[in-house]
Amino acid sequence: MTQLQHLPAAAESSAIVAAVQQDGAVILDDVLNESFIAALREETDPYMEHTNNGEDHFAGHHTTRTGGLLVRSEKCRELIEHETILNPCNEFLAPYCERVQLHLTQIIRIRPGETAQMIHRDRWAWGKHLSHLEPQFNTIWAITDFTSENGATQVVPGSTQWPDDQEIQPEQIAQAEMKAGSVLVYSGSVFHSGGANTSDQDRIGINITYALGWLRQEENQYLSCPPELAKDLSPTLQGLAGYAMGQYALGYFTPPGAPGEGPEVVPPQYALGITESHSTMGGVGDLEALKRALST
Repeated sequence: MTQLQHLPAAAESSAIVAAVQQDGAVILDDVLNESFIAALREETDPYMEHTNNGEDHFAGHHTTRTGGLLVRSEKCRELIEHETILNPCNEFLAPYCERVQLHLTQIIRIRPGETAQMIHRDRWAWGKHLSHLEPQFNTIWAITDFTSENGATQVVPGSTQWPDDQEIQPEQIAQAEMKAGSVLVYSGSVFHSGGANTSDQDRIGINITYALGWLRQEENQYLSCPPELAKDLSPTLQGLAGYAMGQYALGYFTPPGAPGEGPEVVPPQYALGITESHSTMGGVGDLEALKRALST
């Protein structure tokens, strides 16, 4: 059976990016310690325990999916803006956007008796319209050990350039076996799926994914994290959630009000009470970046 590459938690961003570009996925070992995982579970287990199983084969009849982690968990917020992930994420997606955004936050619990999920690509969230570029940089954080028995994620290394209708053979599939605290990093183009859980224990992972800033998010962060909650986040998290211009002239809005009441065009930060001087359509740097992109 084929194997996935493992790198240490302190691996350079360039090494992580190179591995994802080559194989479509890589495992970073032992990024989180036991005390961090325990604190995270204390925050998130109550939500997970009140989440129903999925309603179809893809979601999993013995799988729960719990979202809204940006506002529900301080420890999940730390994962979302973890430099070990954000630095290679920005490097990996930089050829296709000026800003990356948070795409999805979800606790995936695969329970005993679950069958293997359909092999798929995450970029199919946008249909087949993005086959010419890479739209995502994704993670699954292991909160429990991931084993071949309990449903470790199945990945097809080297499959990022294969056609969408490629027939996957069993010998081409690797399982992302890793210890709790490790993280699977993978692209939106690699074929993968949740594994079958033939054990008597839950497999718990946290799926945090990032996408090009000009795409529609899978999990609508503006509704999961409205302005009254987003205003208390760090600037990095506010930007990832979408409360920042995606690039020049992408993302501004007009506040509701009577004629002559309030400004006409403002950047998203205005909704958070950040009213200091901002260019309404984006900063000078945003405009120059757009000009450079259009000239290449």
